[in-house]
Amino acid sequence: MKRNLLGPMLLAAMLVVTVAFADAPKEKAKAEGMGGKPAKLTGEIVDMGCYMGHEAKGEKHMGCATKCIANGMPMGLLTADGKLYLITLDHDDADPYNQCKDWASKQVTLTGPVSERSGMRSIDVTAAQLVAAK
Repeated sequence: MKRNLLGPMLLAAMLVVTVAFADAPKEKAKAEGMGGKPAKLTGEIVDMGCYMGHEAKGEKHMGCATKCIANGMPMGLLTADGKLYLITLDHDDADPYNQCKDWASKQVTLTGPVSERSGMRSIDVTAAQLVAAK
């Protein structure tokens, strides 16, 4: 009878260990600050294709930027000091990212983790709001 229980007991023990450690990498990454530091950035939403291709930005480019973003062009946030951040989607809440799609050429404040990899900056947008016109 002991032989018949050994297999299922080992299987149950392996399952418990697997479940217990399943979130360990995610928790370790959070503890080590991986995934970017939280930040609040203000700047203009640009479409990356036109901005990178010929530095198109501002009110005069709004129609084109709106069309490009609607057709899937990635968005960027251009800050007053000239830094460009790729705007990325927060997988837990897509609403702030989708809201940005309607704000091409507008001044906005974005909140979320900021990262830099291989020379490219990004912000994983968790909150977005228009900057009030002065």
